[in-house]
Amino acid sequence: MSQITLIRHGQANSRATTEAGYDALSPLGHQQSAWLGGYWRDLGTGFDRVYSGALTRHRETAQAMEAGQYSEPIVDPRLNEVEYFDLSNRMHEQFGLAMPTDRNAFIDHMPLVFTAWQDGRIEGASESFHDFQSRVDDVLHEIAAGKGRALVVTSGGLIAMAIRVAMGLELGAFARLALTIMNTSVHQLHPVGAGLTLTQFNAVPHLAPPDRQHAQTYI
Repeated sequence: MSQITLIRHGQANSRATTEAGYDALSPLGHQQSAWLGGYWRDLGTGFDRVYSGALTRHRETAQAMEAGQYSEPIVDPRLNEVEYFDLSNRMHEQFGLAMPTDRNAFIDHMPLVFTAWQDGRIEGASESFHDFQSRVDDVLHEIAAGKGRALVVTSGGLIAMAIRVAMGLELGAFARLALTIMNTSVHQLHPVGAGLTLTQFNAVPHLAPPDRQHAQTYI
């Protein structure tokens, strides 16, 4: 099995209320991604394979990082984010749950949505919780089976699910984990025995200098 480095995309349109409206990097998101790419170039960090979700914010992040210098990115829709806006809108329509407007509101909102989703109580969801978990498990195992170090540009919800799959987290821990993942944060899964184990979580060394700390964003 191979080491996998997961990257959450740069900051997107945080004022959006739809999937389509959210799916583009903000100017800060482009800068965060460029800083990460520059940080790795300065260290001489390399990767043998590069993967990206099919969403605009994934591809823009990979481009701003200059990830193509390692290998032409393989675009795989299985690395796309859960459609959280769709789930939120359905929760609002079906159960009257208020839509979150800031990160503090998400802290209460996300566990309620994920619990209802896992229990199959959200009618008309484009993807079931089980199907989301299965596709993450499938794509992780395929990437891990390849040779050399793999770089994967994706989204926070998928990274949280990848860690849940690797570490066997219960739903509450999975929801809390998803809330903490920063834009352009670095996460690593290493092969240990027959499976993958988390060895790095939410690292943002490229945003550590004092003049960049304002760029440590969650949404």
